[in-house]
Amino acid sequence: MRFKLIIAFVEDDKTDLILSTAREHGATGATVIANARGEGLKRSKTFLGLSLEIQRDVVLFLVEEHLTRSILEAIGRAGKFDEAPGTGIALQIDVEDAVGVMHQVEKLTRIVEEEL
Repeated sequence: MRFKLIIAFVEDDKTDLILSTAREHGATGATVIANARGEGLKRSKTFLGLSLEIQRDVVLFLVEEHLTRSILEAIGRAGKFDEAPGTGIALQIDVEDAVGVMHQVEKLTRIVEEEL
């Protein structure tokens, strides 16, 4: 079984929505790295040296390759990533190898067979 890693950078108030949306589309789990900071085209505003930016979370999904595109599109829609700057970004990268996921392979095999 081959995997891809979806990395989503989301506003912290949308993290739960992104997690539930990904699960609905076949993701079997995630890792959330809280309180990340990012900067887009425009620099963040400050007030008396304090940053006024919204906190972000980094959400990592290790998913079976056949499910990746539908999960990626679904979380993009749920997070409204293309509607306004700074709402979030999601991307996928190839995973050459992974360990510790064998307990999920049986469930993933059924899900992929249903999708195909």
